[in-house]
Amino acid sequence: MRRRALEPKLDYTSAFAPSTVANLGPGFDLLGCAVEGRGDTVAAKPMEVSASSTNLEDRVLIERIEGDLGRLTLESKSNCAGIAAIETLRLMERECGPLAKGAGVSLDLEKGLPLGSGLGSSAASAAAAAMATNVLFGSPLPKAKLVEAGIVSEAAVSGYHADNIAPAVLGGFILVKSTEPLVLQQLDCPSDLWFVVVTPVFEAPTKKMRAVLPKEVSMQLHIENTGACGELLLGIVQGDIQSIGHGLNSDTIIEPTRAPLIPGFSAVKGAAIDAGALGCTISGAGPTAVAVVGSKEDGRAVLSAMKEAFKSEGSLEIQYADVVKLCKEGAKTV
Repeated sequence: MRRRALEPKLDYTSAFAPSTVANLGPGFDLLGCAVEGRGDTVAAKPMEVSASSTNLEDRVLIERIEGDLGRLTLESKSNCAGIAAIETLRLMERECGPLAKGAGVSLDLEKGLPLGSGLGSSAASAAAAAMATNVLFGSPLPKAKLVEAGIVSEAAVSGYHADNIAPAVLGGFILVKSTEPLVLQQLDCPSDLWFVVVTPVFEAPTKKMRAVLPKEVSMQLHIENTGACGELLLGIVQGDIQSIGHGLNSDTIIEPTRAPLIPGFSAVKGAAIDAGALGCTISGAGPTAVAVVGSKEDGRAVLSAMKEAFKSEGSLEIQYADVVKLCKEGAKTV
């Protein structure tokens, strides 16, 4: 039986995707979580294209971008939101049936996350675009499938990894067991978790920060880092906030390499611990510093200490700082 052609079911939809904290210290490219607060929003509308067009890139148009200070391209095949929308259409055709002739998607992107911040800016755009595109067509794809569209987008702009895009789509903590094939494990944390995130005015592009990483590590560092990652994972699934903080705080490979490139980071980490944080590390590739705290009240003192350390020791102004909870929902319609 021939499958019915897919066409938009709505005249308009909008989706929001949250910021994410990747790596979580020793879980480089393996662990990530979504946090509440800022994120990106993508609105999608049906768009008519030539009925003879068979190129999916021609079926996605980015009409407007706000919040990027004019730095992002409107060309869909080169923009992370556009790539994710194109790949979502590709997945629809592969999994659900052909697109109706002339059916296309127009996108508006509102950036709530600064570029190069270490909070999963590109992943948030991709997740929101994939979600909005899928919902516009009546959600023919399950939500988890949208990670596949987003990871193609991530590969184009920051590398083939899922530790940002998976939690941006699905929410909560995600363990990336494999990328080829993509195998994810959602980790249920029974405790309420609070994070302090502080983003200075300083860019740390992912590609640049990956380029400085060591190609080889000693057996001792590997053992120590594996132990820290094990403690972190166990803390997550048991809801042990102390273990989460200590594991996150104990990266022996990635953080020591990247920390010197972020002005004042070592002082920020020390200030966070002195103020009561259970652990502190670099969020993603940085420059955002993220700390785990026991409560929102504890977070206020840690937030103040981290901001002051970035200013006094790193000579950096602060563009974003907040005490936020773990976001368990991920991408959603708004």
